[in-house]
Formats: sequence, structure tokens, C-alpha cells
Amino acid sequence: MAGELHWGYEGETGPDNWGSLSPDYAPCADGRAQSPIDIRNASELELAAIHFDYGETPNVVTNTGHGIQVDVEGDSHILYNGIRYDLLQFHFHAPSEHTIDGQAAAMEVHFVHQDPNSGMLAVVGILLEEAEVDNEAYAPVFSNLPREAGRSVSTDDGLALGGLLPQTLSFYTYQGSLTTPPCSEIVRWLLLDTPVSLSAEQIAAYTAIYANNARPVQPLGDRDLLRASE
Repeated sequence: MAGELHWGYEGETGPDNWGSLSPDYAPCADGRAQSPIDIRNASELELAAIHFDYGETPNVVTNTGHGIQVDVEGDSHILYNGIRYDLLQFHFHAPSEHTIDGQAAAMEVHFVHQDPNSGMLAVVGILLEEAEVDNEAYAPVFSNLPREAGRSVSTDDGLALGGLLPQTLSFYTYQGSLTTPPCSEIVRWLLLDTPVSLSAEQIAAYTAIYANNARPVQPLGDRDLLRASE
């Protein structure tokens, strides 16, 4: 984006050096609640469910220069622990940023929500794995991926957001950060433990543009990692 300090996923501007690129990016280096993490040894607890209220949004697919993103219009939101978080956008990483027992999935999608009162974020993450057939719910996005940074592609049809979710909504949760600069530690992570499938062709369409836009996992430290069943 114009005016944004350049950062990337390789070399001198890659994740190992994000914290030194700007004082604003200091949490990337010295934060103690950074994301993503490796998911293992989660504590099982009875937790509040995530209530999804997703509608439709125009299908406008944007290449941000760091990944592929769809900005959401309308009042789609989640309710979690009595707080409403409005859905702002969703975007993709390849391979997955979160890992399960050290294993990455082919991709990961992040649905970014914000509490309009506090500004805090709740990000729902879903691992995306390879299957033999196209995922029709995601097809409007993966059939219209702009290759050039800063370019958007729009279609006439709306995108049904509820269809992008798995049927089972059990999840892992922990307190963390943005996985891109400035790595602000303002995120309640809600990682669904049921993956969604994409075809090899859909994954290849993305990785032809962004083969690696995933931050490596960060130490969990003394944070709680919890797992809630549906």
C-alpha cells in the first residue's frame, strides 16, 4: 500500500527482521504474545461457542502485495463471550501459519473481526487442505485471483460467507497478535479445528502468486492454549 514501510517474507525484509524495520514493528521482535503458534497440548475446557451471523458480501478480490484479501461489506459478525465482533475482511496464507503438532496445512484463511467499542480483534482461522474437487463456496475467490499487487478483481455475484466455514465449529483459542507487521498483540485467536478442503488446482492458483506468505510459528510462552468442543 502507498506510504507503507516495505516488508516481506524473505531476506532482509523477512520475518526475522521485521522488528528492526521500524520502531512501530518492535513487537515483532520483543513481543511476548506473538502469533502464529504450534497447536499442541491444549487444555480441554468448556468454553462459550462462537456464534456466526454471516451474510453475503460483494466478491471483490484484492492483491494487497502481501496476500489475497476480500474486504467484507454488510453486517456479518460473530458473537463470542458476549462481545460482538464485526467481520472486516478475510485473507489467505500459504502454507498455513498455525501448525498442528508441528505439521502445516497447505493454506490458512483468516477471518478478521473487530469489536467496534474496544478496537480489539477476534480472528477466526481455518486450515485449508488439499482435496480432489474444487470447493464451490471458495470458487468465486480462487477463480478471480489478481496477480498484480494493488489490483482488484470483482464479479457480479455476491459471496455467501457462511459457506466458507466448516460444518463443525469446535476450536482452539489463545491470546495473540497480528501475524504481519506491526504484530500488535490485540488478537483473540479462534482457530477452528476442522479444516476446509480446496482442490489442488485452487491451491496452485494461489501459490502461483504467493508461494510463501506465512510467518513462522512463535513461542507460546506462559499463555493459555485452550480447546473447546462444539
